[in-house]
Amino acid sequence: MLSPKWHALFCLCSCLALARPLNCQDLSPVAHIKPSERINKLQAILSAVVFGQTKIPRGSGPYSVGCTDLMSQYTNKSTFLRLYYPAKDADHPDTIWIPNKEYFFGLSKFLGTHWLMGKILNLLFGSLTIPASWNSPVRTDEKYPLIIFSHGLGAFRTIYSAIGMEFASHGFIVATVEHRDGSASATYYFNDQAAAELGYKSWLYLKTVKQRGEEEKSLRNAQVRQRAKECSQALDVILSGKPVKNVLDLEFDVQPVKDSIDRNKIAVMGHSFGGATVIQALNDDRRFRCGIALDAWMLPLDDDIYSKFSQPLFFINSEHFQFPENIIKMKKCYLPGKERKMITIRGSVHQNFADFTFATGKISGYILTLRGEIDSYVAIDLTNKASLAFLQKHLGLQKDFDKWDCLVEGEDDHLIPGTNIDTTHQHVTLHNSTGIEKQN
Repeated sequence: MLSPKWHALFCLCSCLALARPLNCQDLSPVAHIKPSERINKLQAILSAVVFGQTKIPRGSGPYSVGCTDLMSQYTNKSTFLRLYYPAKDADHPDTIWIPNKEYFFGLSKFLGTHWLMGKILNLLFGSLTIPASWNSPVRTDEKYPLIIFSHGLGAFRTIYSAIGMEFASHGFIVATVEHRDGSASATYYFNDQAAAELGYKSWLYLKTVKQRGEEEKSLRNAQVRQRAKECSQALDVILSGKPVKNVLDLEFDVQPVKDSIDRNKIAVMGHSFGGATVIQALNDDRRFRCGIALDAWMLPLDDDIYSKFSQPLFFINSEHFQFPENIIKMKKCYLPGKERKMITIRGSVHQNFADFTFATGKISGYILTLRGEIDSYVAIDLTNKASLAFLQKHLGLQKDFDKWDCLVEGEDDHLIPGTNIDTTHQHVTLHNSTGIEKQN
C-alpha cells in the first residue's frame, strides 16, 4: 500500500519542472539527438533534479542475476510472473523496472489522483532499470530452492526487485506473481494468440472499495483466497513436467529454469496483502514448506485460519505500520509446537520492503513515507539476511546463511525482538517455538 502523499509532492514537482527552464548546458548535449533519446535524457534530468533518484541495489551474493517474465496462457486466468534466477553471465542488457506506461496509470488510480499523474510517473520512472540481465540464460550446474512471492495492494510483479535480485544472487529462483484478483494497480493478458502477436494487451486495473467494514472484509477475503490459488497455480506451472509456452514470446527458454528447481525446497513470501497471502497459501498448499510475511496486513484472513497451518512462519514488520489489532491476529498464529518468529525493524516504514524506497531521494522519500528514519539499504539488508537465515533452517539448505541466525531472534541494534506494539491489555498469549507461554 502506497502513501497518498504522492499526490501533493508530484503536483509540486510537476510545477517545479515547468517553472525551472532548462539552461543552455542542459539543452546543448541533446539538441542533435533524435526525440526518443532526448526524452530519455529529460527523464534522467527530471529524476535527478526533482527526486535525487538513487539506484535499486544489485544482489550481494556470488551469483549473477538474470530476469525474465512468464505468462502461461491466453486468458485473464493465466499465471503471470517475473522470474529472478542465477544466470550464466551478465552480458545481457539490464531489465526495465516498470515496462509499461499503464502500470503508472494504475498507480495514479490507486493513489486517487488524475490520470495525468500516470504520465508524470512514467516520465520520471519509465526508463529506470534494475541490475539484472534481461533474458540471460540460467546457470544450470546445480539445483536451486524456489520462492513464490506475492505483492502488496496496489503493487505488481516488478516492484520487489531488490528482494528478488538479492535472493537470486544467493542461489534462489524467485517467482513474483502478478495477481489477477483486482488488487494489482494494473495487470494485463492477451485474449488469444493473434492479440499476443499484435501486442494487443487487455488491461485490468485496481478494484476499488466504496465502503469500509464488512464490504471490504468480504472483498479482501475473496481476494486473498484467489491470491493463494494463484501462488499455487504459479507453482503448478513452474513444476509441471510439460513444456510451457510463454505467450509473451520472449527469446528465452523457461525449461532450464524449471529443470533447475529443487522441488523439495519451496517457500512462499509476500508483502502487506501479500503477507496475508502467505498465511492463506501455507494453509491451502503444503508444498510450501515455510513462509515469510513482510509487514503483513491481516484483515483479509478468516479468523479460524491461524491455527490450521503447521509450517514455520516468520513475521518481519516495520516499526511505523503495525497496529494492535493487526499484531493480535499475528499472535493467534503462535501455538505450541509451531515455529513462529517475529522481528520489527526500528525506524522503518511499510514501503521499506518495496523498490520505491530506493527510486526516490532521501528527502522526498521521507516526505512520502517511502523511507523511514533507518537507511533504506540497511533495512532491506536486514530483511534479506534474516530471511536467508530462516530459509536455510527450514528448507534444509547447505549454505552459510546461519551466520545471520541472530537476526531472526532480533539481536541487532536496528531490530526489536517481536513487536513494538503494546497488546498486553488485550491479554494475548504468545508462544515461542518451544511452546512455552510468555506474555508480550
